[in-house]
Amino acid sequence: MILLDGKATAATIRTEIKEELDKLTGKYGRQPGLAVVLVGEDPASQVYVRNKERACEDCGIKSMPHKLDNTTQLELEGLIQKLNRDVNVDGILVQLPLPEGLDSQKILDLIDPEKDVDGFHPVNVGKMSLGLPGFKPCTPAGVINLLKRYNLDPACKKAVVIGRSNIVGKPLAMMLSQSGPCANATVTLCHSRTADLKAECLEADFVFAAIGTPNFVTADMVKEGAVVIDVGINRTDEGLAGDCDFESLKDKVHAITPVPGGVGPMTIAQLMVNTLEAFRLHVGA
Repeated sequence: MILLDGKATAATIRTEIKEELDKLTGKYGRQPGLAVVLVGEDPASQVYVRNKERACEDCGIKSMPHKLDNTTQLELEGLIQKLNRDVNVDGILVQLPLPEGLDSQKILDLIDPEKDVDGFHPVNVGKMSLGLPGFKPCTPAGVINLLKRYNLDPACKKAVVIGRSNIVGKPLAMMLSQSGPCANATVTLCHSRTADLKAECLEADFVFAAIGTPNFVTADMVKEGAVVIDVGINRTDEGLAGDCDFESLKDKVHAITPVPGGVGPMTIAQLMVNTLEAFRLHVGA
């Protein structure tokens, strides 16, 4: 069984980015700038933002935090427009979920697509669906990157994606089914209304779980030798748990991601990759 170490892989990616930025920042006279907008006191969001700030520091990216205890829709929209105009800001990330009463989609729609390092703007979603260059959502793009780094190619294989969110499930299914490296899979997108989820999973060479239910995917749902990618991070009384029952799966599968230390670090690493690409786009590198 191959343990897909997202933490170690992400550290390698951060080192690669730092080496490239050591050259680029001297040439262009500034660091890439990543503006991170955090509204409210959600504990999980605060942890995610701190992890992103540390990753920026490791890579040589300037973190520009905007932490707001409370705000109105109009004030938040004004901040986004200000960041769009700031030539030192290459990437804008709004930490989700936003507090009740704020319209997340309106805020995401306001972000300049060339600064949309989260890959959520409709322009970038459209480009992804057409297979065109553009920013891709960090979690599915991080998953694809992890597969590449371990030479696990889903081409000509059957893949099942469990979960149809706009952040993970849908974009991941699109990316896996397109032509290109680490793609060309035959993809089934499953969800809460799938008639026989177990039967679908048992046919799959690759299973991607992104449903937000602890230990949902068990050994009896996965065929021998499958690759299992666990995107879930669930807080339980026993600690963090993924969407997959790691202990029951580890002796049956060919490869699997742990939780924590699997997809989570790759999501943040991909954010750094996207920020570097935004910087290169803006300076013409």
